Amino acid sequence: MWRILLALCACCTALPRHTGASPLGPGLSRTQRDVTCDVGVEYRHGDLCCRYCRAGTYVKSHCSRSGGEGQCEECDSGTYTEHDNELAKCLPCTQCRLDQELVKQCTHAEDAKCQCKPGRFCHPDEACEVCKRCTRCKTDEEAVRNCTSTTDTECKKVQSKADAPSDSTVATVASILVVAAVCVIIIALGLYKWRLKRSDSQSDQPDSVKPELQYNFPSEVRGDSDARRLSRQLEEEFPKLVPVKGEESLRACFEYFEDLSMDYYRRFFRSLGLNDNVIKGCDQQQYEDRIHELLNKWVEKEGRDAGLDVLLRALLDLSQRRTAETIRDQALQAGHYRR
Repeated sequence: MWRILLALCACCTALPRHTGASPLGPGLSRTQRDVTCDVGVEYRHGDLCCRYCRAGTYVKSHCSRSGGEGQCEECDSGTYTEHDNELAKCLPCTQCRLDQELVKQCTHAEDAKCQCKPGRFCHPDEACEVCKRCTRCKTDEEAVRNCTSTTDTECKKVQSKADAPSDSTVATVASILVVAAVCVIIIALGLYKWRLKRSDSQSDQPDSVKPELQYNFPSEVRGDSDARRLSRQLEEEFPKLVPVKGEESLRACFEYFEDLSMDYYRRFFRSLGLNDNVIKGCDQQQYEDRIHELLNKWVEKEGRDAGLDVLLRALLDLSQRRTAETIRDQALQAGHYRR
């Protein structure tokens, strides 16, 4: 019997000793496994549940007991956190690009807000890597929705009025009326001359007066009539425009001159009083930048006398009527000028 007891003691002595390894896995104590933090309110740090730092701050040091809050530090200038967080540092504020303008300043608890500058747009459902230039309606179109920072211009065809005559028809009718008026005057003067010959007082009338009445008078009437008609027509089609915001309105219209033909742009700026050295000095720039630069130099030279009407008259003098009409219509539709 005693031999059996000795054998059992020897077996117990041969068994391996407990090493202290946790059956829950390496590095994880039963306390850590049982930790459950309040979702949305606390975050886990080791075997503790620390409360989130508020928006506008970050975690400078963690809590020392569960349910407590560590040391939260306010974000530095130029950084932010928008929500309760466990971040070790704040996020840098967004910087607006060159084609954007700042809408709302960055604060400790909210990022900066940017949007495309006037004349450009970017759809909100697209990656806005660059702002696109707003579409310009053609001369036979009208804007049904103006361009915004997030939507492009919407244009539609202008419905032509059946009763409204075209410009060419008006010009033809006017020419016919002028010719008819001249013919009537010539006929009237011819009858007057014929009656003078039949009257007894013909001898008292100097012969030199008759040719003058017959030829010079109709031509003078015709010249004055044409001049007045053309002057009225120009005043109706190109009335003096009133800027809504002074010089700012004029500069806002510079982009409309980007469509000016390269064949005319030198003559255009010479007619505005800029010398060839100034014009050639901008030849290395892109064409659009060149137009803006020269228009800015012209405004600086003219000062208060600078105006959109002066630019439109210069285009008319160069027979660029269509370009002048397009720029006039764009300035009115955009609200930079009013009649």
